[in-house]
Amino acid sequence: MSQEVGRKAQPAPVPGQLVVEEPDGRRRPFMRGIMVHSLLERGVPFEDAYRVANLIRQRLRGRPVVAKEELAKSLRELLGSTPFTEELQPDHITITGHGKGLPFSKGILSQSLLAAALDPSDAFDVARQIERELVALGIREVERRDLRRLTFQILSRSAGQQAAERYLVWRRYQEPDKPVVILLGGTSGVGKTSLAVEVAHRLGIARVLSTDAIRQVMRITLSPELVPALHASSYDAYRVLPPDPSRQDAVIAGFHAQASTVAVGIRASLDRAVAENASLILDGVSVVPGLLALDAWADRAYVIFLVVGALDEQALRNRFAARAVGQQQRAAHRYLEHFDAICKIQDHFLDLAERHDVPIVDNSSFDRSVLFVIRHVTDTLRQRGDFDVRDLL
Repeated sequence: MSQEVGRKAQPAPVPGQLVVEEPDGRRRPFMRGIMVHSLLERGVPFEDAYRVANLIRQRLRGRPVVAKEELAKSLRELLGSTPFTEELQPDHITITGHGKGLPFSKGILSQSLLAAALDPSDAFDVARQIERELVALGIREVERRDLRRLTFQILSRSAGQQAAERYLVWRRYQEPDKPVVILLGGTSGVGKTSLAVEVAHRLGIARVLSTDAIRQVMRITLSPELVPALHASSYDAYRVLPPDPSRQDAVIAGFHAQASTVAVGIRASLDRAVAENASLILDGVSVVPGLLALDAWADRAYVIFLVVGALDEQALRNRFAARAVGQQQRAAHRYLEHFDAICKIQDHFLDLAERHDVPIVDNSSFDRSVLFVIRHVTDTLRQRGDFDVRDLL
């Protein structure tokens, strides 16, 4: 079992510290943290990795030097018949191409596989299968393109052709000619931000922005006297508007008054993403179908719009009740006080989504919603892209 994780030389041992001796005679200090990290890279759960590293340190305490082979044997004994024992391979596999070679990592590969709309556990299982095949073939160096082909083949067998093609499509957009912008609109409390953060994590998108943040910045620069609706909540903005008998619905009018103002900041955020060619996920109650003229970015970004909803009103009410207990600073009880207005805005959102042909995500199951968004994003990019998926192999 190698104690080396990176390519950097280990610090010199200090007196009384256990030293691991390599077969070539080189000596390196034993470090429990390095061992934990190394075990994690090979698929051992954190609890088991931490426990085993502690037992190894206790077993070898008091000895000045231990051979690497003996250390590896002790590891296998402690791990016993767990399914991870077979993966403790001392050999490193290097990925070549695009400059300096990099060590193969199941963790990094499984992260990229999440774009195929796999559950994280399934993605790691596929990455483990790929590593096993590389080891079985005796491969020590693999070109990126060859690794992509192997990943496609194993993913096709394990998760199906569609999942494998989604993986290839998203790899195509890892370094896009223009950014991917995912918009998630919806009323308060439906889980837009949580969904945005998780989708961003799985797709490797670094930028996530909420219209709540945009609105807060705009509040600092625009006074309540100048733009009163900006300083209210989306569901009670109507209260600060002057009376207007011609309005059919005051709640919806107030909601639109606020969203129209925040839309200025949304447009600026999209322009910034385009200027920096940086993919972005933007969520919020002010991301309203039909309010943003998305055609303005059609040639400069891949903009994908979805509306998030909670179609089970009782489940939505329960979410607000839970917030009222656990998030006092957000004054979540106000959501319950304005629940009817929030539901009215949601109905309006759903109607606009239908009219503007925007897909609706019923966020009754968070995990299913995450997979739905990822599938929709990759499938949309495939439809819009001028390429054959097989050419990406």
